Amino acid sequence: MIIIELFITFFKIGFFTFGGGYAMLPLIQEEMLAHEWLTIEQFLDIVAVSQMTPGAIAINNATFVGYKIAGIWGILATTFGVISPSLIIIAIVATLMHKFSDHPYVEAAWQGIRPAVVGLIMVAVISLGREAINGINGVIIGAIALFLIAKVKLHPILVIIISGALGVVVGLV
Repeated sequence: MIIIELFITFFKIGFFTFGGGYAMLPLIQEEMLAHEWLTIEQFLDIVAVSQMTPGAIAINNATFVGYKIAGIWGILATTFGVISPSLIIIAIVATLMHKFSDHPYVEAAWQGIRPAVVGLIMVAVISLGREAINGINGVIIGAIALFLIAKVKLHPILVIIISGALGVVVGLV
């Protein structure tokens, strides 16, 4: 049954991903393509919408994917699937953290996990960038967006609006 398969898939994604929603994107992409639930173009569209809507990108992504695949029941399966591992892990960690947070093994483990999370996020950026940035116009718009966010410190929503307007202008020229 697709609902159970969606729940298990997103539970697995939620359980094996550290570092938040962006770190989850490569796993979500891999699962969606492997199950042939979405095309890469559909996945990119969902990521874009997930980024623009309020809330955590992983939960938004799971919700949109669930709806696309199986409607309301898909939403429930994917959203509950992706958040369940975090709820379980946080409940366990919260009860144990105060006892073991200063232990050398725990500190060493965090020193290994943090760079791995950065690596996962970089994979998502590279993978999505290859698919989303097409041609010189895409490179230019991406560079402008990066500059506006990193240097000018414009709000991401404003940068998305500007980028969309640039896309319209470039598309019409």
